[in-house]
Amino acid sequence: MNFSKQRLSIEEARETDMVNYLSNLGYEPKKVRGNDYWYLSPLREERTASFKINRKVNRWYDHGLGKGGNIIDFAILYNNCTVGEFLHQLSGNLSFQQPLVRHLEKQADGGGESKISILQEKVLSSFSLLRYLQQRRLPIDLVERYCKEVKYELNGKEYFGIGFKNNSGGYEIRNPYFKASSAPKDMTTFNNGAKEAAVFEGFTDFLSFLAIHKNQPQIPSDFVILNSVSFFEKARPFMEQHECIRLYLDRDATGQNCSHYALSLSNKYKDESGLYQHHNDLNDWLVNFGKTQKKTLGHKI
Repeated sequence: MNFSKQRLSIEEARETDMVNYLSNLGYEPKKVRGNDYWYLSPLREERTASFKINRKVNRWYDHGLGKGGNIIDFAILYNNCTVGEFLHQLSGNLSFQQPLVRHLEKQADGGGESKISILQEKVLSSFSLLRYLQQRRLPIDLVERYCKEVKYELNGKEYFGIGFKNNSGGYEIRNPYFKASSAPKDMTTFNNGAKEAAVFEGFTDFLSFLAIHKNQPQIPSDFVILNSVSFFEKARPFMEQHECIRLYLDRDATGQNCSHYALSLSNKYKDESGLYQHHNDLNDWLVNFGKTQKKTLGHKI
């Protein structure tokens, strides 16, 4: 299938996740409050973030300009282009990451009508995916140890993304505009026979942790990537075999509630999220401050 010759419709383009679209352009949020992502405006110079994306409705508003709208409205202003030119650009360069935003929650738990079928896995090689990893500041050689490039089918169309396998053989799938899972959904564990375990919600945070400590002396650690906080209880028997369990969960309400619950269970659990307290998650911290800050996150590995 030649994706470059396919052209997205206006409706399909509107569904492209704006947070990921801006990430692909090199813009990351300065703060996240619920569904609201705040940026320094990509449309003008400013020092205080006043450009907001509401991810739930996938719309933006620039308070300094007094303008807002959907992704097409933004692209016309940002690229100084026509609607047709933007659709051609999106289809030619970014068609593989059509997000289908309204299906994400169903796909994340392997349910709903839209089912993902894995067609092929291979070594990461696609330029778009390698560029995405570079933007997330994740070293390619490190990612290749744990991830594959997967081709998958969804709603009769073929796409590709970065695949991270769980304990049951399903995949967590990421590319710049798509976040989903193939069934069966499950957690991922790495048992190195260590006394400590580090726990993450998603694999990009796990890989960020490894990247941060890449050049440091290694102390053995086991790892738990929940892939969804709903697997926390299932992961407890493995986690609680360890003397210390370090939690690197997201700073949103879901992640923090899970951390608070864990702390109430045992003093083995340690909440390490304060080390990136001004960011949504560990990868967000790495993207924004990984090159300049020298904090050690909990322990060396």
